[in-house]
Amino acid sequence: MAMGSLSDSDDDFNPEINTTPLVDVMLVLLIIFIITIPVMNHAVKIDLPRATNQPDEPKPQNIDLSIDATGRVFWNDQLIDNNQLSLRIAEAAKKQPQPELHLRAERTTQYEKVAQVMAAAQSGGLSKIGFVTDPQAK
Repeated sequence: MAMGSLSDSDDDFNPEINTTPLVDVMLVLLIIFIITIPVMNHAVKIDLPRATNQPDEPKPQNIDLSIDATGRVFWNDQLIDNNQLSLRIAEAAKKQPQPELHLRAERTTQYEKVAQVMAAAQSGGLSKIGFVTDPQAK
C-alpha cells in the first residue's frame, strides 16, 4: 500500500473532510441573517416628553444679624437699635422669597437678648431663622 496511490478500492481510508454539508449550513445561516437583520433594525416610535427650560428662582439674600457681648445688635455689620430692628424685620418679611435670618451671638451674650431678637423676628413675620456658631471659639 503506497501512501500516494489513487486507487479506488473500498479498503483505503480517505482523510479529507467533506465540506459540502458545512457550506450548506453556512449558506442557510447567511440567508437567515439576511432576512432577520432588517427586521431587527426597525425603529420603534416612542412618544418622549418635551423638556422645557425654566429659569431658576433667585435665592433670597441672607440677613446677618449679630449680637455682641454687650447686647448691641448689628444688621449686616451695621449697628442698629431696637426700633430699627423691628422696622427692618417687617420690611424683610414682605420680600418674596423671604430671606433667612442668620443669627450670630457671642459666647458671653445674655440669652435674654437673643430671645428678644428671636421674638422680634417671629412677631415681624420672618419664619426662617438660622443660628451661626463658631466651633473654633473657646
